[in-house]
Amino acid sequence: VAAAPVAAPAAAPADSTAGLLKIESPMVGTFYASPSPDKPAFITAGASVGPGTVVCLVEAMKIFNEINAGVSGTVERILVKSGDPVEFGQVLFLVKPS
Repeated sequence: VAAAPVAAPAAAPADSTAGLLKIESPMVGTFYASPSPDKPAFITAGASVGPGTVVCLVEAMKIFNEINAGVSGTVERILVKSGDPVEFGQVLFLVKPS
């Protein structure tokens, strides 16, 4: 009896973050997308950012810290929701470089 041919493994999907810049949390805390619940988000997907653009707040020990983009480009994805806890080094946003 002949052995059944072994199927080739499926090609791994391309890394969807390839070529994108990461904006990471510089601290452990709580992520906030806007300055207050009744205000619009600092940025949205598709927004252009520069190194000094404030992209969110991270609250740590009752102190609200403004987080700057640190990069230039267009926001492709926002990976966390307002009120979510974040860790040091966690990727918050993915930015397509300009």
